[in-house]
Amino acid sequence: MPGVIPTLRTKPYVETFHRQVYPIALKDNETPCRSVNIMEDSMPAAAPVDEEIAQVWDSFKAITKDHPDYEDLRNRLVERFMPLVRYNGERIWQRLPDGVELDDLISAGIFGLMDAIDAYDRDRGVKFETYCVPRIRGAMLDELRTMDWVPRLVRSKASKLGAATKHLETRLGRAPTVAEIAEHMELAIPEIEKMQTEANAVGVVSLNKKWYETDSYKDVREIDILEDKKGEDPTRRVQKTDLMRLVTKGLNRNERLIIILYYYEELTMKEIGATLDLSESRVSQMHTSIVTRLQQQLGVRRLEFGA
Repeated sequence: MPGVIPTLRTKPYVETFHRQVYPIALKDNETPCRSVNIMEDSMPAAAPVDEEIAQVWDSFKAITKDHPDYEDLRNRLVERFMPLVRYNGERIWQRLPDGVELDDLISAGIFGLMDAIDAYDRDRGVKFETYCVPRIRGAMLDELRTMDWVPRLVRSKASKLGAATKHLETRLGRAPTVAEIAEHMELAIPEIEKMQTEANAVGVVSLNKKWYETDSYKDVREIDILEDKKGEDPTRRVQKTDLMRLVTKGLNRNERLIIILYYYEELTMKEIGATLDLSESRVSQMHTSIVTRLQQQLGVRRLEFGA
């Protein structure tokens, strides 16, 4: 079958079409897309459909989907109007978080463009550019919805809760209580608490999101600055190891085990006695003796260093 059919995540196909240039006018008071320039200088008004494209349209609309040339002709039209996809993709993308890829929107927009080409009726007298843009944008927005795991109702409630909270903060000059929010929204307190719980789950941040740029080839990401509160500080671990070696230096095996098991493993005297096959009282006596000797050693060290 001649022609090329793009898949949703096929970057080479997208990048091939990205090289095309199609002049599209920016609306009044509209800012250019974020970090991307569609044209270097300005965006003149859209050019009229040239004679070659008109011939392609005539040939395309004269055949059915099972015709060998159908997909080839459609791909020529897709290539011709691909800049519309990129332009609208950039318009949407510039308002989105960093976690959303522009190529994902453009890939979805290609399918919207293909659907518009299939359904377009030239006899109605509507310009194709005018007809296809809503379908392109709709396909992109549908793709965004599939990326969002949060139900639309939950997100709507979270938005209303945020607006109510902000309104009360402005009016009261402080953070409102749950009861005040419930009274303002005319809802029960349990319902507000449920909305708050659901709203907390709405905020999802990509761990690959750029935290800040560096002069090196690798930027710092969110995952690089996350604190593992359950993990042990490597410096503290080394200090504990060095201290253990210092404290247990000069002790015999049982004395060393008593110190390690009691202070590092946090075992009781009874548990240590069972481990070393000693009575609890004997372990206690040995522990007292060890501590006394260590205190004497530390006293000597203080004198050596003039402390």
